[in-house]
Amino acid sequence: MSTTLAFTGGRVLPIDADPIEDGVVVVTDGRITAVGGPGTPVPDGAEIVDATGKWIVPGLIDAHVHLGVHEEGEGWAGQDTNEMTDPVTAHVRAIDAINPADIGFEDAIAAGVLAVNVNPGSGNPIGGQCAAIKTHGRTVDEMAMRVPSGLKSALGENPKRVYGDKKQTPSTRLGTAAVIRGAFVDAANYKAKRAAAEEGKPVDRDLKLEALATVLDREIPWRQHCHRADDIATAIRIAEEFGYRLVLDHGTEAHLLADIIAAKDIPVIIGPLIVSRSKVEVRNRSVKNPGLLAAAGVTIAITTDHPVVPIANLVHQAALAVKEGLPPRTAMEALTINPARIMGVDDRVGSLTVGKDADLCVWSGDPLDLYSRVERAYIDGVEIYAHEG
Repeated sequence: MSTTLAFTGGRVLPIDADPIEDGVVVVTDGRITAVGGPGTPVPDGAEIVDATGKWIVPGLIDAHVHLGVHEEGEGWAGQDTNEMTDPVTAHVRAIDAINPADIGFEDAIAAGVLAVNVNPGSGNPIGGQCAAIKTHGRTVDEMAMRVPSGLKSALGENPKRVYGDKKQTPSTRLGTAAVIRGAFVDAANYKAKRAAAEEGKPVDRDLKLEALATVLDREIPWRQHCHRADDIATAIRIAEEFGYRLVLDHGTEAHLLADIIAAKDIPVIIGPLIVSRSKVEVRNRSVKNPGLLAAAGVTIAITTDHPVVPIANLVHQAALAVKEGLPPRTAMEALTINPARIMGVDDRVGSLTVGKDADLCVWSGDPLDLYSRVERAYIDGVEIYAHEG
């Protein structure tokens, strides 16, 4: 039996179009079927959600989190972020460690964050495969949108500290880069062997090299953890050597190379923005940086790196960046359609567009206003949260 909802009377923020006052969003069987002004037809028998005086906003998206793999309050028992037993673990998958019962998912929904990209950590030069998921469901399999959605890699302090302490390679930045290059050469050789293999004599499978081959084939992006400008330059250098799609994660000093990054059309997932300067490589951390990148023409998304910054503060980071010069519309794009595109799920989420999943929230007011809150949240047209005030 068909189910139809009609959200009426609110300020609709489509993201991919101008805001609509006294707007209407119609949802049928979990998909958006109409978005328009007050004259938009409402189907007979539709359940009306009166949003008068409210804002109707697509679900927010954080493209770099450790939800479910770094569970809060669980100590070592819930810590599955890094498999730091080998510098190259391209074959490990975040989806195999995500616990949907992690309390962080409840926090995400209450804050309007309805989709995330769960990444392995940054302890290894090559950390593993990411998963683009929704934030509500009994199993991660029903939450999944795109798996894998990227392959995580790290430059900078973290891998050199982890393996330097073990007295093994890599213990330096040049060692980390060498490990990454070596892995891609091995993957390219593996691809060549598979292509040249005679019919009936297949090459023995190698899960690490298969994963790296998907990056070389540009099926998924290379998600490069890097903070310092020199590490960002290294990330670009290696990407151009091997021809893969690069996404810069964190990008603390990306503003120093903003013109280069913009010219190469490399997106930056910037953040976390409201943490202490706990390492040398984040000493230039500033909420001004998103605005500087956007002004240079860089496509940005904003991240909490949850649980580094609790995911409930995603929208607050954006608001602080607006205070320091980021245009409000760009800020909302950095919380919705931009991360959706980076994750490769913009055909389903990231804007209120006909045909997309009905993942949306009714806010009490402007999401960038500290005093606004999520009053109701929907995934696939099903209400999953209602504020009890």
